[in-house]
Amino acid sequence: MAEFRWYGHNCFRIRAREAIVVTDPVSRSTGYAMPKVTADLVTLSHQHPGHTNLGAIRPDPPFKVIDGPGEYEIHDVLVTGIRTYHDPNKGVDRGYNTIFLFELDGMTVCHLGDLGHALSQAQAELLAGTDILLVPAGGDNKNIIDPTRAAEIVGQIEPKLIIPMQYAVGPGDSDLGDLVAFCKALGVEAPAPEDKLVIRSSELSESMRVVALTPET
Repeated sequence: MAEFRWYGHNCFRIRAREAIVVTDPVSRSTGYAMPKVTADLVTLSHQHPGHTNLGAIRPDPPFKVIDGPGEYEIHDVLVTGIRTYHDPNKGVDRGYNTIFLFELDGMTVCHLGDLGHALSQAQAELLAGTDILLVPAGGDNKNIIDPTRAAEIVGQIEPKLIIPMQYAVGPGDSDLGDLVAFCKALGVEAPAPEDKLVIRSSELSESMRVVALTPET
């Protein structure tokens, strides 16, 4: 069983049987106020002060940080980092991005980070088999993929469950779009937000589902 909580922007805490994973710990510059959280493993998709807030993570310093491509095994969590870019020009404008795959609690979770371009066929094949996709949903294709491109990437990966991130909600990410355009591009209604998601692999359905989370502060 894995528990997902969202702290805004790209930042999730995934509490699994094997370990606690935190992705892109968020700072106040994005409009969110992240509390102190405990983690065994932290991933950084892109070196940006908005989501490299390691000061919010406890204990200090035993947690492991992964910030680039490669294959890792931390606390029995298998992690694969895949090199991508933060812009459509192969990183010329905004640098690299790393997509992370986590294998935990019998599920494969994919965090797209600050992906700024369409996936190549080879990249999409590396992400095949993803059960839960954490996808930026409110971009404008200048910094991250726009809602239409995000929906196309969902179609390439074909996850069983989608959790959107990087969209305007409350005081956070006010320069981005809301969730409606992304859900419209997917052909679904925008779901009511939930405080957290707790799910087992046996509960994943072949019918794609979107779960929106309320940022925790």
